[in-house]
Amino acid sequence: MAAAPPEPAVMKLQAHDLHVRLGDRPVLRGVSCTFDTGWTAVVGPNGAGKSTLLRALAGLLALQRGDVHVDGRALRTLTSRGRATRIAWLAQLGEITGELSARETVALGRLAHLGLFGAPTAADDDAVEEAMDCTGCAEWAELPLSVLSGGERQRVLLARALAIQAPVLLLDEPTTHLDPPHQVAIARLLRHLGATRTVVSVLHDLQLALQADRVLLLCAGEARAHAVADDPELHAVLTSTFKDAIRIGRFNDRIVAIPDL
Repeated sequence: MAAAPPEPAVMKLQAHDLHVRLGDRPVLRGVSCTFDTGWTAVVGPNGAGKSTLLRALAGLLALQRGDVHVDGRALRTLTSRGRATRIAWLAQLGEITGELSARETVALGRLAHLGLFGAPTAADDDAVEEAMDCTGCAEWAELPLSVLSGGERQRVLLARALAIQAPVLLLDEPTTHLDPPHQVAIARLLRHLGATRTVVSVLHDLQLALQADRVLLLCAGEARAHAVADDPELHAVLTSTFKDAIRIGRFNDRIVAIPDL
């Protein structure tokens, strides 16, 4: 995969005292956190509220209490277009409809800038090509998504999010359906993007998550830890939260998480 193009805009994303209920069930219970430039991995047990947090950060859920700010502005005060150009969102199970080609799907990311009736410019075409190159899906540009594998589709949907060229990226399980080489490639891409953007990704794979700049641990709708990935206190809380099912240590200067069988 080619390196992603640099993104000059830098924005801080802040959540303050987020409370979210889904039906009668409280899912987020007073989560407060700040995401600066860099790659943050959000981890936690099943049902911890990880995907709900990302949807709340994207402005896709009603909040019972709390607020989200991007670049110092309340997210709720921004127009739909203002949010779409600042925050790119990749859902855990991205929707795919019709017989759009891979390139046509990625080009949908530019609607945030063009609107429904704007004509694409050379800059829009370049953004689409760059996004497909850096996710390794350019070779399927003309193929309909219906003939692609789950992993190939996931890379196309990630390219669609990157094509927006937003300074904030919210990615829910971006490595879903990917084989190990492509999981590693995406992790390297997220680290690269984090040099100039605010990247927040939900990950179930703790080994990949520990390669991020920072890790946010959720459990039962609360933030239990938020620290740099090599913080020993973070590792202790992770081990305890996952009921001592894992061990975290170093191997060849890398942080590793292994099952404690």
